Amino acid sequence: MGAETGFRAIVVDKTTDADGAGHPSASLCTVDDAFLMAGEVTVSVEYSSINYKDGLAITGRPGVARVWPLIAGIDLVGTVEESSDARWVPGDTVILNGAGLGESHHGGLAERARVAGDALVRLPEGISARQAAAVGTAGFTAMLSVLALERAGVSPDAGDVLVTGATGGVGSIAVAVLSARGFRVHASTGRVDELGDYLRKLGAVAVVDRATLGEPGKPLQAQQWAAAVDSVGSVTLANVLAQTRYGGFVTACGLAQGSDLPATVMPFILRGVSLLGVNSVEAPRPLREQAWARIATDLDLGLLDELTCEIGLEDSFHAAEGILAGNLHGRTVVDVRR
Repeated sequence: MGAETGFRAIVVDKTTDADGAGHPSASLCTVDDAFLMAGEVTVSVEYSSINYKDGLAITGRPGVARVWPLIAGIDLVGTVEESSDARWVPGDTVILNGAGLGESHHGGLAERARVAGDALVRLPEGISARQAAAVGTAGFTAMLSVLALERAGVSPDAGDVLVTGATGGVGSIAVAVLSARGFRVHASTGRVDELGDYLRKLGAVAVVDRATLGEPGKPLQAQQWAAAVDSVGSVTLANVLAQTRYGGFVTACGLAQGSDLPATVMPFILRGVSLLGVNSVEAPRPLREQAWARIATDLDLGLLDELTCEIGLEDSFHAAEGILAGNLHGRTVVDVRR
């Protein structure tokens, strides 16, 4: 198609130096429809968001982008323009999280996208497009974690629940949803003095200094948690497992501290602790729909609005640096049209 179809996008590409080493970098480009990948549905994107993965991709860090050039952004919310999938017609407002978006398929930090119809979810009634973007992959992942705990039989009367990385996107929404469902939530953060009140406003009954979890500890520690939602990984997750009560459940959905797990089998074989993996990227369509239906009923949207800030597309570069530095909290929505 011609230049008249040009639209803005944040594109991650990789150059190779004389030694054969690849160097990814991102820039704001104007591309056209011919740049898009195959898919049954073309979407006029309204909003995306900044997640930890987006921070890595936009700043040229490895581990997210798998093909080049690639439009960044693991979330999108927008309106269907064209569709060869009978489930979607022009004018439908749709959400896409994960499903390879911003990793192996062009993502949502652009004014247009072409995606697989099977990965889309209809915007639930009562949620605006902006609010859905604020929920994004982070909130979707948080809800998948809550659903995993519920499937395991964890109820509010089981005891205290810990959320690590609590001021991040996953953690903030996990705290809000679990608290709204009656759980006694303890929220872990490295910014207790600065953001303790923020976490208590989300519903946390106590704030835990992440320093108490971030250094190597004993394989078994004092039993504290009936369950936990961990988005940090590494030593933090090992300590959480070591502190989980007999028969407790821990969901693992992130690796902000690292992808390693320097733990022992002791919590599993002596206390019967279960570690539940949560993968938002490949969640099947029925689970996606269930999670979004629950978000519509379980999340205080007024509270969501309070923990959301909005930026324009070009501001994504600064926000990407901020999320990696731990300077962002809550949710950052990108209005890709400005």
